[in-house]
Amino acid sequence: MTDNIGIYLFNNVEILDFCGPYEVFTCASRVHGGDIPLFNVFTLSESLSPVRTRAGLKVMPEFSLSDHPEMDCLIIPGGVVSDEMYKKKIIQWIYEQSKKVKITSSVCTGSFLLAQTGMLDGKSATTHWEDIPDLRSMFPQVLVKEGLRWVDEGNIVSSAGISAGIDMSLHLVERLHGRALAERTAKQLEFDWTENV
Repeated sequence: MTDNIGIYLFNNVEILDFCGPYEVFTCASRVHGGDIPLFNVFTLSESLSPVRTRAGLKVMPEFSLSDHPEMDCLIIPGGVVSDEMYKKKIIQWIYEQSKKVKITSSVCTGSFLLAQTGMLDGKSATTHWEDIPDLRSMFPQVLVKEGLRWVDEGNIVSSAGISAGIDMSLHLVERLHGRALAERTAKQLEFDWTENV
């Protein structure tokens, strides 16, 4: 059975925050083989308008928030999230999706959007090392961890900055389809998978 992996895009998103997980899940499907892909990975955004990344790359989302497939896993990447945090429609959508998916995850400052929904209250989470103090001060009800590549709270998983999203995504592959596939995927990517200790 195929797991649908949706990756939310927004203006000023960090490229590797969404491209890293995208590559991990699509690579895991290739490595696994078979007629039916393990993962169907797609991007979605507030609308179908092009999104301009933090580095200036223009990206076309595949789906909008009002018209997208059901998801098994939602990934919220980071970047400059100050505008997204105060879009009530976006925060409500993330919260509503978190009730439907198996796993809601964030990369880097994407954790601020999860925290804004209230879903991290009383839970552990992490973000980019540079943003740890802000996450703590803005959301004192969140148990902010540092020095970890990712924090797994069951149905919510957050990662540290940028490349840590690849480590987290390999962890999610392991959770969804086993250790062996995650290791084979890391090898295929020629990626030195850094795990939490």
